Amino acid sequence: MKLDDYLHSHAPPIVAILRGIKPDEAVGIGEALLDAGVRVIEVPLNSPQPLVSIERLASSIGDRALVGAGTVTSADEVDQVVAAGGRVIVAPNTDPTVIARAVEHNIDVLPGAMTPSEAFAAFNAGARDIKIFPASSLGPAHVRALREVLPAACHLWAVGGTGAENLKQWLDAGARGIGVGSSLYRPGTSRDVVAARARELVTAWQRARP
Repeated sequence: MKLDDYLHSHAPPIVAILRGIKPDEAVGIGEALLDAGVRVIEVPLNSPQPLVSIERLASSIGDRALVGAGTVTSADEVDQVVAAGGRVIVAPNTDPTVIARAVEHNIDVLPGAMTPSEAFAAFNAGARDIKIFPASSLGPAHVRALREVLPAACHLWAVGGTGAENLKQWLDAGARGIGVGSSLYRPGTSRDVVAARARELVTAWQRARP
């Protein structure tokens, strides 16, 4: 399944960003997220042994969740993530070579963008979901302004400074969803705490839906 499939099946539009997670805790945290209802999980490549964590997550819960990598900055890294079982690529920037390689593998890609020029460049390179990062720098009004000029087929995700307390603001501004990092998981955060925070996010989304 791809990102659209999960969202069309009413999964919450929330990407769990597990920056700093270690392989021996990845499956437990992943299962906690699934139990709470979160279906998209990102392991940034600047985490300890990220490909091992992705492989373990993909093997254990990949049939129930979309697992992939963040902080992907080269086409070679895309290949490595795919080899580990990852099915979604998230980048901090707009790099056409990264987008093209993900499209070649027929997997989801969310390149990072801030300006209209970057967003259009990402869309023209083949991305249909774009990460507005860092979203908190300009706020929901920036997403609303981008939404007015971008094609309808281009979906925006707010990442950076996002959480249960402001999820509705981002959705109201036209974001398709949000990515949540440190307010959901930091290295050492227990499975129970992650589960509770994930449930708060899902509840906030349920309340924010039309």
